[in-house]
Amino acid sequence: MSVSRPSPGGARPTIRDIARVAGVSKASVSYALNDLPGVSAATRERVLAAARELGWRPSAAARSLSHARAHAVGLAVARDVELLGEEPYYMRLVAGMEGVLATESVSLLMTVVPDVDTAVGVLRRWWAERRVDGVVLTDLLVDDPRLALVAELGVPGVVRGGADEVLPSAPGGALAVSVEDEREPFAEVVAHLLEQGHRRLARVSGPSQFRHTRRRDVAWREVTTAALGGAQEVVVADYTARGGLDATRALLARPEPPTAVVYDNDVMAATVVAERRRLGVAVPGELAVVAGEDSILCRLADPSITALRRDVVADGAATARLLLDLLAGRAPAPLELAARELVVRDSSRVGLTPPAAASPARR
Repeated sequence: MSVSRPSPGGARPTIRDIARVAGVSKASVSYALNDLPGVSAATRERVLAAARELGWRPSAAARSLSHARAHAVGLAVARDVELLGEEPYYMRLVAGMEGVLATESVSLLMTVVPDVDTAVGVLRRWWAERRVDGVVLTDLLVDDPRLALVAELGVPGVVRGGADEVLPSAPGGALAVSVEDEREPFAEVVAHLLEQGHRRLARVSGPSQFRHTRRRDVAWREVTTAALGGAQEVVVADYTARGGLDATRALLARPEPPTAVVYDNDVMAATVVAERRRLGVAVPGELAVVAGEDSILCRLADPSITALRRDVVADGAATARLLLDLLAGRAPAPLELAARELVVRDSSRVGLTPPAAASPARR
């Protein structure tokens, strides 16, 4: 390799010098010299060869800085931006996390991306650039590449999931999980609806590619089979207002439509209540509505919406504490989040309207 030696004045070769000699970018040199992912084996060797030829040595100060903590954790949310504007869940989760992280002078680096593949690229870049010390993973897919990524890189992370999650092994036990029960809340909802006289139930779920949707599917099937002798119907939606309405129209068009519907989030439930006249159905007289998440949307609706309440802010705080424990070198056991509790409101409080009083749309 033919190189230009440092100036006679004895100036130290820089990353810029190495990049010029190796014919790569300064970012590639940084990745290679710090043994970070992001460059191929051939590029890494070319950079190291150029560094040796130039007589480059890392400074003690730079070495110290490269191993310093970022004092930040990352959250890359793979959700539709429009839905995040409608759904209060993530803002409450972030508020809980921030409340704990701030006490430890740790920042939350958050971004919203359109899909999980984009999230993988963001997380890889954050880790390579030493911008985060750990990450929180939410809304896991059935085959989620983020799990393999954090295991590959050894990134400390908290997975918001369930007791049945199978996580890949990671160096130093770098993954922890928060656990949420799905069966008991459904059992409470179904018991309430049976008490109100309902025998035809249905559920409008979130996207089927989410692991938590699959867990809820299993819980719903088990609970409704035990209570009614057969699994009650599930229609897949996307958490959006439009998705909830489309799913409800499909259910109401059945020869024997359900008399009670449980929605996986508050946005879908609140939209159905708001649009009940256009749907041609009385709530709660002909259709009881239950939301799987409680929020201000449920409390301000008319009629107010029965919902499964959980303290999302407290869940966010617990998630942050779990990650801080991991960063401190403690290997925490799976964290069981408090179970959601049923809050009964007007949308499901009464039984069925007698057939003679049914609206023309439902006869």
